Amino acid sequence: MRAVRLFTTGERLQNVTLDVSTPGAGEISVEIRAAGICHSDAHYRAGKGRVNLPLTPGHEIAGVVEGTGQRVALHYLLPDGRMLGKEVDGGYAERIIVPAENAVPIPVEVSFDEAAIMMCSTATAHHALNLSAMAPGESVAIVGFGGLGVSALQLAKIRGASEVYAIDVVPRKLELAKAFGATPVRSGALPAADIVLDFAGHAATTLAALRALKPGGRLMVVAINLRQMKMDPYSDLLTKERRIIGCADHTREELVELMELAREGRIDLSRAITRTVNLDAGEINEVLDDLDRGTSHLRTVILPMRD
Repeated sequence: MRAVRLFTTGERLQNVTLDVSTPGAGEISVEIRAAGICHSDAHYRAGKGRVNLPLTPGHEIAGVVEGTGQRVALHYLLPDGRMLGKEVDGGYAERIIVPAENAVPIPVEVSFDEAAIMMCSTATAHHALNLSAMAPGESVAIVGFGGLGVSALQLAKIRGASEVYAIDVVPRKLELAKAFGATPVRSGALPAADIVLDFAGHAATTLAALRALKPGGRLMVVAINLRQMKMDPYSDLLTKERRIIGCADHTREELVELMELAREGRIDLSRAITRTVNLDAGEINEVLDDLDRGTSHLRTVILPMRD
């Protein structure tokens, strides 16, 4: 089968042909119909996260179970805690073998490409809002309006947000945020909000967002590239009883919840997908380069069956 692999961090992904494996006990083989490209994949390519090499990246995966035809998306955390597309081979390929319990049924109302990005960008936003204990009437600020931001905006509105702000430095993304119903804000004088979802991970902006939080506000740190941030615990946290909460991954139950929201039409992720590419190393490398530069695109999806 065709796949796109990473052999050395800091180097380009390469097209390869791999042998087709047979599923073992408790496993299924999934023919991949859509695989999302996440900014995390660019970090892994650059060597900013521990990965097992050689590796087929990709952790946003949707397809069809071979032998049954069931439409499924894949929870990227395996039962042993390893992650698809990071510690084990992921979705930049034509097929993948996974434990059957990782499969989440896709309703007929939901497309493969939308289901794929729900496995990370939407699920991570959903999990962050769950951890924030958001209440109706609270305001939300989204730092970094990309694929996660589009999902977070819709989910915050479902939960009754009084206002949703979108903070970004890319003018086109701010235009999209406004079109999607958010209040666009260029990085600088940040608005006071009850909850900040940090999807960007730039220390200066994160600190500014923390200091702009309302009393009792929560800063949800989601971006994996935020490594250091200097703050004054007394004035930035204690006096206003603000909280910093880390958000990592999500649960299978949350994926099931999102599938139901999509089935009901309460979230629409079609506009979050602003580009599709083929299963080709050159095209995928260009998307990862674009993410590193700062792209105006929201989410890009690989369509292996289109080649």
